[in-house]
Amino acid sequence: MRINCIAIIGKQNNPLYIRNLDGTDDDLKYHYIAHTSCDVIDEKLAPGVKSLDMYLGLLQTVGDLAVYGYVTNTRIKVVVVITIPETIVKDIEMRGILREIHAAYIALASNPFYEIDSTKPLASRNFDSFIEVIGKRDY
Repeated sequence: MRINCIAIIGKQNNPLYIRNLDGTDDDLKYHYIAHTSCDVIDEKLAPGVKSLDMYLGLLQTVGDLAVYGYVTNTRIKVVVVITIPETIVKDIEMRGILREIHAAYIALASNPFYEIDSTKPLASRNFDSFIEVIGKRDY
């Protein structure tokens, strides 16, 4: 399994962080996929739908890409785009990846020297390097 993109989207569906780990595709493609995933996430979080799990599972497939989602208690959305592998992707693996990304975001938000603004993109070298490690890891 190869991770192509990791995106963190704010409460108002504004992109806070979109990291293209593929290098061959255009960044705009992953911005589009992240934004279309917001619609699917909003449907899964509709007022009538009850769910205690933050892991949303497979959101959509776009060509040869699969998009998985996760939402935090504060309605921050995490989207991971992977190339559809030859083998089955286990939910427990994706849960683990998304929880790691969430833990990195919590560490960034908990840093007293970093001010998170919900209207500005995340800009932290430490956070960026952690996402790089998650994205380049062999699963």
